[in-house]
Amino acid sequence: MTDERAPTSAPLLQIESLRKYFPVQKGLLRRVVGQVRAVDGVDLELAPGETLGLVGESGSGKTTLGRCVVRAQKPTSGAIRLDIEGRDSIDLAVASQNELRTYRQHMSMIFQDPFLSLDPRWTVLDIVSEPLRKLRIVKAGEAEDRVRSLIEVVGLEAQHLHRYPHAFSGGQRQRIGIARALATNPKLIVADEPVSALDVSIQAQILNTLKDLQQEFSLTYLFIAHDLSVVEHISDRVAVMYCGRVVESGPTHRLFHQPLHPYTEALLSAVPQPDPDRRSDRIILPGEVANPANPPAGCHFHPRCSYAQDICRSEDSPYVDWQEEHGAACHFSEEIELQGV
Repeated sequence: MTDERAPTSAPLLQIESLRKYFPVQKGLLRRVVGQVRAVDGVDLELAPGETLGLVGESGSGKTTLGRCVVRAQKPTSGAIRLDIEGRDSIDLAVASQNELRTYRQHMSMIFQDPFLSLDPRWTVLDIVSEPLRKLRIVKAGEAEDRVRSLIEVVGLEAQHLHRYPHAFSGGQRQRIGIARALATNPKLIVADEPVSALDVSIQAQILNTLKDLQQEFSLTYLFIAHDLSVVEHISDRVAVMYCGRVVESGPTHRLFHQPLHPYTEALLSAVPQPDPDRRSDRIILPGEVANPANPPAGCHFHPRCSYAQDICRSEDSPYVDWQEEHGAACHFSEEIELQGV
């Protein structure tokens, strides 16, 4: 997607200084000897109807962030404000279970693996109607009509209602998962790597379905992925995570063509180029993603960065908006010229 649309209305979702730490325990007494900083001070926002792509290598914290947003995991600190029209704004990070129950119907999640996220003992009707039953949104007699409508919307047929997951292909199973996510008529959907487990030939179909559904139901997506080609196709804006932090974010077209952070440049170098004249050398980053239990001093990316200077090893780089709606956490964003796609 090349649209550089910026949010034009009040945010649907605001994430402020969000942190999620997991204790490191050792010994028979399970003493806490440290913390894994899976999400470490993230600030993001989503406008109604937009798609924010969240990218990074495995271990960057993007899935944990998504799970915190829908309160599948409780954050350590920070705020997650959800603003639904006609309702009071709520901070999901500190909301009680009773408060969460009221807002659950407005947010849902699409999971990565369609082979593991569907209960093999349940029919399609059981799977898609589960959120309706748990949240008591519709009467028992109305649930089947609602599920039948959703199944057809996602590209399946009513005759599939009483079949079990094993009867479907991977793409069809993911469509069932999408129908389940739509069941409560949510405003926000967190899509966690929704096409990464699918064949390439099926990925485009699922992405197009998600885009069509967004238009039809006025959905807002937090779209988590590691494949930047996929993110470019569906996202209005992109945020890049490394070691629990957002190191760059901006409109999709600008971030892809004018990256401000060396980590983003390295990720973009792996994106296949259809034009051979624009082919660029792949940047192979040394080592692994920084250990969130023991991150490097200074900029967490400096051990893998070819542009690193002494200041990078000693001082953390704050996130700065260098251009309109486009910023990065790098000491040298204004000085180095990075290669986009």
